[in-house]
Amino acid sequence: MAARPSASRRTVLRGTAVVPVAGLGLAACSAPGGAASADATPTAPVDLGAESEVARGAAKLYRDRNVVVSRSGDGALKAYSTICTHAGCPINELRGTTLVCPCHGSEFDAVTGKVVRSPATEPLTELPVKAANGRIVAGPGA
Repeated sequence: MAARPSASRRTVLRGTAVVPVAGLGLAACSAPGGAASADATPTAPVDLGAESEVARGAAKLYRDRNVVVSRSGDGALKAYSTICTHAGCPINELRGTTLVCPCHGSEFDAVTGKVVRSPATEPLTELPVKAANGRIVAGPGA
């Protein structure tokens, strides 16, 4: 039986250089600070701000609360969690009424919560929302 040649120093160094680079790909796919969990969305009512901040036919992204609120033409409010249903990343960009996930490019309609561009396949989670005393309040119990 022939002896198996040992790995050269160059082969070993190439292999160790690839491992950290491969790990960067995993880090890029997770939410900042680790994967977002279900408790990243409001678990109790939260005051988002003045009701006047969301115009009819528009939407406003509340990044620090992981919530988007939209107002229809008739004045009705809708709210959705902005945790992407594909990989759990917090969505941090709103273009008009389209939410754009920074991790893999999924897009959602901020008015309906529906997916408008994959890779996500599930709509955003709708949250209770109301206007009270001129303020927008969203989350369970709102």
